[in-house]
Amino acid sequence: MTAIVAPYPVMSTSPVAKSQDFIPDLNVRLICPECKDPVPNIVEQYSSGDLVCGSCGMVLGDRIIDTRSEWRTFANEEGDDPSRVGAASDPLMDGMEQLDTVISFQDGGSGLARELQRASAKTQAFKDGKTMMEGFKKISQFCDSISLPKVISDTAKQLYKRVEEDRILKGKRMDAIVAACIFIACRQGHVPRTFREICNITKVNKKALGQCYKAMEAYFRLNVSGGATSSTNRVDIHLAGSGSKASAEELIPRFCNHLGLPVSLERSCVQIIVNAREQGVNAGRSPISIAGGAIYFTTHLLGQAKHARDISRVVNVSESTIKLVYKGFVAAKEKLVPKEWLDDGKAKWDRLPIETSK
Repeated sequence: MTAIVAPYPVMSTSPVAKSQDFIPDLNVRLICPECKDPVPNIVEQYSSGDLVCGSCGMVLGDRIIDTRSEWRTFANEEGDDPSRVGAASDPLMDGMEQLDTVISFQDGGSGLARELQRASAKTQAFKDGKTMMEGFKKISQFCDSISLPKVISDTAKQLYKRVEEDRILKGKRMDAIVAACIFIACRQGHVPRTFREICNITKVNKKALGQCYKAMEAYFRLNVSGGATSSTNRVDIHLAGSGSKASAEELIPRFCNHLGLPVSLERSCVQIIVNAREQGVNAGRSPISIAGGAIYFTTHLLGQAKHARDISRVVNVSESTIKLVYKGFVAAKEKLVPKEWLDDGKAKWDRLPIETSK
């Protein structure tokens, strides 16, 4: 039912309306169309969300938003629990996230505060929770610094939690443990990062990172093709593809993206690397060096040359190493480059630089 809007004449005080004695009041007044009382008795029924005339009972409006405080029970268990305050619970903390209790130093000279602080310091759950939260904070900061997706951060946190609970790296630095967890999480999430990259981010030396990774690899039975193979030490997340090294073709998309190379050239680099592996070219070289040499070789071969200095800056390998790997590709170029690339003019031998090292 539509309510009646009644204008009420009021005295004008505006200098613009000096010639008018009265102007209409633009305030909307709700009046019951049945009672037509200038001072209606409007009642809001919170249970049904309706506005009802208290005199005749006519419904003047429905679906009215209740702006009062809500005291419903949202607890999983039965009982009176009207509280809706506090942060969202973290499933990784298992109830340990409530670490806000601080014991005051003021006890009136009784000495009770000191005793309570000692008891609180001895509480293992408090200490574990504090360490866990500090580790989670570091993982989030490191992952955000290199724009890793949230799934990588969550996976690293799950690994860190399992390491802390089982105490398999007792005595190791937290930064080294965090770095190893991020490294494994990146391998599991198919966004591989090299040891050197993780070390540069976390400021952990390669030796400490390698020790933590080896310990986790032995405990969780990590391997390249499968996950955790032990039933007793099985981790709660899938750890497939968590080998110690990322393959060269896995690194190519990210390196080509940083160099501004098209997707077609990226695929060509991957094909060169696969052919080189089948032919045993540059066997034993690190994946980073192979990726850098393949980019240098392919970009020149296909007429989109990139300087070794630019590639070195992206892949974090010296120019001499890139050119040394490049020489291996040049020596076996007849076996690595598909014949159709040469037939359609996509690739040309004369584009390859002759001087590869100084």
